[in-house]
Amino acid sequence: MTSTPPPARPPGQPSDPTPVRLLVVDDDPLVRAGLALMLGGAEDVEIVGEAADGAEVPALVDRLAPDVVLMDIRMPGVDGLTATERLRARPGAPEVVVLTTFHADEQVLRALRAGAAGFLLKDTPPAEIVAAVRRVAAGDPVLSPAVTRRLMSHVAERAPAPAPAQETPDAPAAPRSPSRRTLARERLAGLAEREREVAVCVGRGRSNADIARELYLSVPTVKTHVSRILAKLGLNNRVQIALLVHDAGLLDLPDGEDSA
Repeated sequence: MTSTPPPARPPGQPSDPTPVRLLVVDDDPLVRAGLALMLGGAEDVEIVGEAADGAEVPALVDRLAPDVVLMDIRMPGVDGLTATERLRARPGAPEVVVLTTFHADEQVLRALRAGAAGFLLKDTPPAEIVAAVRRVAAGDPVLSPAVTRRLMSHVAERAPAPAPAQETPDAPAAPRSPSRRTLARERLAGLAEREREVAVCVGRGRSNADIARELYLSVPTVKTHVSRILAKLGLNNRVQIALLVHDAGLLDLPDGEDSA
């Protein structure tokens, strides 16, 4: 494991764009070396540390203050999903991008629900990895609308139906737990009407500019609504808004329709 302390800028020196500070977490030293080689040529991305296990992440984050953590999923000890959940539960946590393949959709969904800003495939071209790190550091998830819908639809289709409750003549039926759809709709019910409309647009993969045109709002107003939605729902990013809207069943409706 290697690490670099945060750089100090001499007083009076002109302020160049500050590089994105990146922590790479992967148990394979060859993968870490490959990422370091790929990202080393980017002037605005700096790898400040490496870890081979999710258990090392909290201490490294406290010491190195990375902006983004590139997190492998499968690792011995503390895996990347658990490490992401623990990290994103902390105040002021850095953004997390998980490294995975399309063969682990449910795991990716768990990471996104935990607050990861998105995911990258391990065979992603170097230029796209650099661009993704920049986007996440700027507050944008690294999931295209098409990939978001594919991922959520795939998991929804594979979700097993709940088993019917067993009743006996001598015992009353056990109360049914609220479904994911019911719980999601209860959370969204706390939004104002316009916030709900914006949330549905986010779920459909619309950009802020697209939402502004569709709802006849200014882009700054859309950004304000998105910020309020995140605060009211206790979410970390737009991907989580999209997942919640999906769980509520609102993406099953045609554009322009909503369900109370």
